[in-house]
Amino acid sequence: MDESGLLINSLLVGAALFGLGLVGFLTRRNMIVMFLAAEMMLQGVSISLIAWGRFRNDWGGQILVIFSLTVAACEAAIALALVLMLYHRNGKLDIDAWHDLRESSVAAHIETEVPESRDARQSWPHLSPAGVRPVEDTEELAHRHHV
Repeated sequence: MDESGLLINSLLVGAALFGLGLVGFLTRRNMIVMFLAAEMMLQGVSISLIAWGRFRNDWGGQILVIFSLTVAACEAAIALALVLMLYHRNGKLDIDAWHDLRESSVAAHIETEVPESRDARQSWPHLSPAGVRPVEDTEELAHRHHV
């Protein structure tokens, strides 16, 4: 395979990784999944930088990727600590639970209303404890006596 074919294939893989990461970041609400999607975008950019560096016979792309991976490792450690701290505070990893974390000068973000889930509490029959006669419904008793 010639150099331009290798460059095109590497750029396609990098673009696919970046695109998948972007879709994952925009569509998911879980903080860990969003973090992994951002890392996937970073890897797509890294592949593209390495491909361009190899195509141009320049070490600049590879060196930039090494520095960006070092920064990404530090960022991953800080993000993991932040996610764990936020989870311990609220017990949720849903990003909507953290809309109140903003500066006092910034107005609250109001999304379109989500239909409320029906909280239909069903009453299930209960068995009486052993040796205790169950209490019967008075309407049912009245109906039995009139028949």
